Amino acid sequence: MAYLIDGNNLMGQADSYFKYDLSSRSQTIGRLLLFQKATKSRVFLVFDGRPPEDGRFLQLNPKFILLFPEPGQSADELIEELLSLKKDRRYYQVVSSDRGVREIAREKGVRSITCQEFLKTLKKVLKDNRASRELEKQSNDSTPLEISLWTELFGRK
Repeated sequence: MAYLIDGNNLMGQADSYFKYDLSSRSQTIGRLLLFQKATKSRVFLVFDGRPPEDGRFLQLNPKFILLFPEPGQSADELIEELLSLKKDRRYYQVVSSDRGVREIAREKGVRSITCQEFLKTLKKVLKDNRASRELEKQSNDSTPLEISLWTELFGRK
């Protein structure tokens, strides 16, 4: 499954004060990276505005790409452009609560879900993933040097 996510729309649904919090974009990206790794899905995250660096897209890993529209182009227009480029649209799902974006997806034959629906899935995946990471934590056995240092420290009277 590949998700084409309207980033600003998702942030606005997750937190109505995101515009006033400069770290919202970073937090959203971090949560989506964890989601992407847990689900092994592809994520195309589209934000309005200027990219933090030069270029229109940043590839954070082989399956996670941040995309930014060209100057004068909206994120909605970029999402429409990306959908037009995809040949096999069965594996894509658009995440947006914007009716216009969801209508474009429907016209292109792509499934879509609202940000609220996606946020429920995101929360569940992150919760389940946190639990599985806790189970996978390995205990690090003490090395012989550590044991001798602790024995020396606590063996003194």
